[in-house]
Amino acid sequence: QVQLVESGGGLVQAGGSLRLSCLTSASILSFTAMDWYRQAPGKQRELVASVSFGGGTNYADSVKGRFTISRDIAKDTVFLQMNSLKPEDTAVYYCKTQFGTRDYWGQGTQVTVSS
Repeated sequence: QVQLVESGGGLVQAGGSLRLSCLTSASILSFTAMDWYRQAPGKQRELVASVSFGGGTNYADSVKGRFTISRDIAKDTVFLQMNSLKPEDTAVYYCKTQFGTRDYWGQGTQVTVSS
């Protein structure tokens, strides 16, 4: 069983920054990748950023150049640094990984960007 706990969401004005954290109950190196997803009201959940076992990263086009995914292996934590936030970034942000054949999700953290 893997547990993921997100934190760091909140209310911020457009142009501001937030840093999300995802604490895992197992070593990050147990997973082939760690992902951040988001889901806005009335929209499908979408992949925002990923970091692979080897440290490679991928981003959705909508956040490239503004968001950065990183990890602290010693602390079993993955981060999402979000800069230059826009109102359209408003969503619940989820941490996700896969272990074996099963997907594991955190409970989500709300990010609200006011204009």
